[in-house]
Parts: sequence; C-alpha cells; structure tokens
Amino acid sequence: MSDAAADPLKLLALDADDLGVVSAHLQDAVLKIADMVYLPKEHRFALAARRFDWEGAEQGHRRRRLAALHFDRVLGVRSSNLDKNDAERVLNLLAVTFEATQEPAGEVTLHFSEGAAIRLVVECIESQMKDLGPVWEAVATPDHPES
Repeated sequence: MSDAAADPLKLLALDADDLGVVSAHLQDAVLKIADMVYLPKEHRFALAARRFDWEGAEQGHRRRRLAALHFDRVLGVRSSNLDKNDAERVLNLLAVTFEATQEPAGEVTLHFSEGAAIRLVVECIESQMKDLGPVWEAVATPDHPES
C-alpha cells in the first residue's frame, strides 16, 4: 500500500469550513461508546474511530484505519439516543457539524446512525484529527441508499 491515499492524515479544524473537511474524512467511521471520553478539567472531548478511507476508495481501494479526533475548549457535553452504560455499542459516525451561538462559540454535533448524537458546547472550534496506525482492508464500502 504505497499509494498517497495510504499516507496518514493530520487535520486541524479552527472554523466550520475546516470542520467540514474533517467530517468528510470521518464519514462512516465506526467506534464504540467506550472509545469516547470527555475530560472536563482539560476541557477536552476525544474519540478513537476506525475511519473508512474515502480517498483510497476513489482509487479502487477498500480500507479502514485507526484515527483519533479531539476537541479542545469544550465547556459541556450532551447526548441523545445513547446509553452511556452500553460501552460496547458500535456507532456509525455520519457527520460532524457546527452551529454558532455567540461566535466564535457554538455547538459541535457528532451525528451517528439511528438518530444518536453527541453535542459539544465549545468556546470556539479547536479540533484535530490524526491517523494513528496501520491500514487494513475493509469488508465493504459503506453505502447510503437514497430514501
């Protein structure tokens, strides 16, 4: 796997446009509830996910890789349609969005399949996504049927 798509990504998001790029690279990432943590004293929310390599898919590859995502300047976290006690539940990340309240402050929402969501109240967007480890072949390419 020596093609450029196998090179690890490292993305920084400081505004809504940057966050859109991060969201595109994390679309269809899978993770467990246990793979997420909120550290209130550090004002940080972090997760580890197995992201689908959409860039590689354009070149005919089906693969996943481990990636980390964290947000700094987090003031609070809320969730909906998630049982935090079900640590092994697998989630499919669909998108990461930002809605300004009093700019630069706002809410970052992680949207998952089946209507689950996590909302982060942030002072501003300050986030980083980084690929961590090896690349492996994916069983299938994620599909989103028109409905």
